[in-house]
Amino acid sequence: LRMLADGKIQILFSVDLFNEGVDVPAVDTLLLLRPTESATLFLQQLGRGLRKSKDKLVCTVLDFVGLHRREFRFDRRLSALIGGTRKYVETQVVQGFPYLPAGCHMELDTVASKTILSSLKSALPSRWNDKVQELRLLIANGFQPSLECYMEETGLALDDIYAAKKSWSDFLEAAGVKVLTPGPEEDSLRRAIGRMLHIDDEERLDFYLELLSSDQRPKVGMYSIRRQRMIRMLVASMCDQVLDNTTSIEEGIKLFWSHPQVIDELKALLFYQRKNIDHLHSLVASHVNVPIQVHGKYTRIELLAAFGVGETAKTRPWREGALWVGDEKTDIFAFTIDKSGGNFSPTTKYRDYALSPTLIHWESQSMTTARSPTGKRYCNHVAEGSSVMLFARENTAARAFWFLGTGSYVSHESEKPMSITWKLDAALPGDLFVKLASAVA
Repeated sequence: LRMLADGKIQILFSVDLFNEGVDVPAVDTLLLLRPTESATLFLQQLGRGLRKSKDKLVCTVLDFVGLHRREFRFDRRLSALIGGTRKYVETQVVQGFPYLPAGCHMELDTVASKTILSSLKSALPSRWNDKVQELRLLIANGFQPSLECYMEETGLALDDIYAAKKSWSDFLEAAGVKVLTPGPEEDSLRRAIGRMLHIDDEERLDFYLELLSSDQRPKVGMYSIRRQRMIRMLVASMCDQVLDNTTSIEEGIKLFWSHPQVIDELKALLFYQRKNIDHLHSLVASHVNVPIQVHGKYTRIELLAAFGVGETAKTRPWREGALWVGDEKTDIFAFTIDKSGGNFSPTTKYRDYALSPTLIHWESQSMTTARSPTGKRYCNHVAEGSSVMLFARENTAARAFWFLGTGSYVSHESEKPMSITWKLDAALPGDLFVKLASAVA
């Protein structure tokens, strides 16, 4: 190793010897020949060449491992590096990895790009029947037919399982596994489970798992206001398509809890999500009754329920980007970064994006002026004792919004709309900043 570092040896081969714990910063080329399905081990191997060294600008990686078998998982390796789903990895390969952290650069040669894209499309089952057959094979080989086991063994993601309005219960039935007695709205509620894939804050996950594991359905009056709202967030999201505007929360709970198979599947999903939380969250101390956490993800339905808007199980429609909740003295801003898709008219394509990890550029609704009551509240919210909370999503394909946290007014320019700069009380994590700054990249 000393001779390698000094340049007296130019090439060193090893077998399972220097995967980790070796620090030779001068190494600028890696030749990978060892098969591994472990993304962690791959990152450790890659790390042997990623140390900084004088006059070293790049690390060249010659990876021949992926060519030895057709089903090799390139997506696992790349997602370990850049995060995201297999679809996100595919997009980054096509676009040349435009959203890496500052100072990082990754480039695939033409042949490698074609090989990886082909692998991403062919390595995993994409048709419904093929996915079900994978489950049958697992069961035949002695594996438990659980959601977590299926994902681990097949490499499929939650988005793959809940695609085309399917649910895990549908997989089980198609594979011949006996499921629990269906409820009166079974089909609708099974499809609704696919709308819960974003839940990622530990407070809700733990509370929902506690509720769903109980033999008795919850009685709302036994809980604090904060937990009552969490229950409504769950019921309103799951039963939105089957509730009417007069259904009480108690009636909604009764309907939801009459679907044991749906509850069993949702419990399995939330248990999996609880083990795979990928961001640190924090409470909003100023709003003890609002069950949301900074850097968690929430849908519009969940936000209305969390802020106590309305009294029935079903929440009212909300399509605007700004909402004033008087009872909580809070302005909620829910905005989309990439407005190239969706139904945005020229007058609603506001320019919203992150200026830095703590500064957000946001545009008000098109008729708002600084002299209007709304504009004055925005500018003077601290003095008036009201709060501002910001929520953002990357594009319209994302149902849930990241909660960026509370913010305070810094400055504004122009009117109709007002271009306001908000300062976040909690800095954005690096990956989220990259996503929300893409509008000005």
